[in-house]
Amino acid sequence: MTYSPKQAIITPMCEHIISKENLTYLLTTDGFFMRDNGFVSLVGAGPGDAELMTVKAVRLLQQADFVIYDRLVSTDILDLIPAGVSRVSVGKEVGKHCVPQDQINETIVNLAKSGRKIVRLKGGDPYMFGRGGEEVLALKQHKIAFEVVPGVTAASGCSAYSGIPLTHRGMSRSVRFITGHFKNDEPLDINWQRVADPDCTLVIYMGLGNLSHICNALIDAGLSSSTPAAAIENGTSKNQRRVLSQLDQLQDDVNQSGLAAPVMIIIGKVVSLAEELDWFQNALEESGYAEDAAVNS
Repeated sequence: MTYSPKQAIITPMCEHIISKENLTYLLTTDGFFMRDNGFVSLVGAGPGDAELMTVKAVRLLQQADFVIYDRLVSTDILDLIPAGVSRVSVGKEVGKHCVPQDQINETIVNLAKSGRKIVRLKGGDPYMFGRGGEEVLALKQHKIAFEVVPGVTAASGCSAYSGIPLTHRGMSRSVRFITGHFKNDEPLDINWQRVADPDCTLVIYMGLGNLSHICNALIDAGLSSSTPAAAIENGTSKNQRRVLSQLDQLQDDVNQSGLAAPVMIIIGKVVSLAEELDWFQNALEESGYAEDAAVNS
């Protein structure tokens, strides 16, 4: 088989390119390689502070043709996207009109089929209550190549920036991550007897709307009403606010503070360390960024 001069230069690279990127390329008659489908990078943006993004996540943003992002991706992170890169917002918010997941999947697939490099940017980590698995299944169904880039989870970020270690010797032997909101606003079907473990730290995502039910259910299941509890709004950002309370008073204290989503709920003995281990909240208040940023009771 004979090659044109252009093909002769490009063809030896073919095996290396395919093995490295795991992508399918087509050799056209004029010697240029083209992908029959694009490539999707499912990227965790972390909990909000742009400096918590991984080096790989930032690099992929710089190289993207399209960025499809969620509501929880902070403005500071969006500012890292180069000018000229197309952006598509598919924001979701509990209790409000949002883009259906099927439509998000379709958007990602259609853009990828056009041969572009897509970054699907998701708050926190794509596989931690982020529906990342559903989007990857859609890509697999359409034979579109992808990668998953982990991010700092909202649980890890919010706890660290609030002075709360998720585990601590003598206080917490395990951590349980729980969704506080079910699909289509269905009632929370959770085995509260199993969850109400005094030696476990509970981290509840999207639980603000069901906070009263969650607190009462845990108390009814045997968890002490005086168990330390915290609610963190806009964790890791300059707008972070933190409520420190106890289980039977958390709802009232949250109402009084006026916290609004996104809010992470942390329940367990480790919350009692928040004041002693704080390094961010007090500095935030002293800087003047956050007014009434902490409510402690």
